[in-house]
Amino acid sequence: MLVMTHQIENMKQPKIIISGGGSGGHIFPAIAIAKSLFEIDKNIDFLFVGASDKMEMEKIPAAGFKIIGLWISGFHRKNVLRNLLFPLKLLFSIIKSFFIILKFRPDLVIGTGGFASGPVLFVASLCKIPTLIQEQNSYAGITNKLLAKYADKICVAYDDMHRFFPQHKIIKTGNPIRKNIIENTIILEKAKKDFKIENNNLTVLVVGGSLGARTINTSILNSLNLFKKEKLNLIWQTGQHFSAIAINAVKELGKDGISTFSFIKNIETAYKAADIIISRAGAIAISELCVIGKPVILIPSPNVAENHQFKNAQSLVNKNAALLVKDSQANDKLVLKIISLKNDSQLMKELSVNIKTMEAKDASSIIASHAISLIK
Repeated sequence: MLVMTHQIENMKQPKIIISGGGSGGHIFPAIAIAKSLFEIDKNIDFLFVGASDKMEMEKIPAAGFKIIGLWISGFHRKNVLRNLLFPLKLLFSIIKSFFIILKFRPDLVIGTGGFASGPVLFVASLCKIPTLIQEQNSYAGITNKLLAKYADKICVAYDDMHRFFPQHKIIKTGNPIRKNIIENTIILEKAKKDFKIENNNLTVLVVGGSLGARTINTSILNSLNLFKKEKLNLIWQTGQHFSAIAINAVKELGKDGISTFSFIKNIETAYKAADIIISRAGAIAISELCVIGKPVILIPSPNVAENHQFKNAQSLVNKNAALLVKDSQANDKLVLKIISLKNDSQLMKELSVNIKTMEAKDASSIIASHAISLIK
């Protein structure tokens, strides 16, 4: 690493484009990689490229980086009429990507998935600029599958990814995750106090993503009385749309140790306070949970391309590192599964140990090192 850093210091200022977005699962890894690259060389000039109407246009500047938006959207499988503008959007985005690359003149282009990364990486490959893809999921996204033949390196988080990508390009690195998750130094007593937990009962953390998950929320809502009966604490992130319903239900129940939030900003504190975690099965969420190392019940979202969340979850279940409840069965089985797990201390221990063996704390640094090696 010292040799690599010294070599970079003697080069001209490196310029790197990072493209990807549409969801936090593509945006947060991009930011983590950029920060790790900045640790290697603080002289790097970054430019992010995303979709002009997606959350990256807010999240990337908030992280301190500049971004340019493309007029691009994904291909809709269910609503064919929404695809009528897709060819025009793609053509415009490819043309704009040419101008972006001609003006910025990057030494490297990194793609973290999502439709926004497609035009930029395609144009970069035509211009003979080195490219690197970071694929988060166990089932590769369509954009990355299409770009694979043009990429120089492909960083992945799961085994057997040669099903989607050329074997000689694959590097297993794990997924980049937020430093506040990795470097969590909060003590348990403070974490419990922050969530007004004043007893020694087990605590369940429920998160359905930043926007919430209606199936999970409904399952918890319909069985709130069981949390009281089983003496379980609950930290419940509902998302904005379900927040009022949850607040009223908790108020009526009048149970100490049960709290609800539309969004938990200090999620690392909630992770620390929890004994059992309920979550969707997005790739980045799973990578964070592997670092946390606590018993997890995953409810994969059925509303994702190629059902990739179920495949992500199954990869943990196969190693006895997590439990799985299908979205369609959550209303009947989720809370019963929580209670069953709470009463099985041996299974809780096994799940904790097994999921912890799958952590990849240094993923963003490893990816950054491979990215730097591509700069000529």
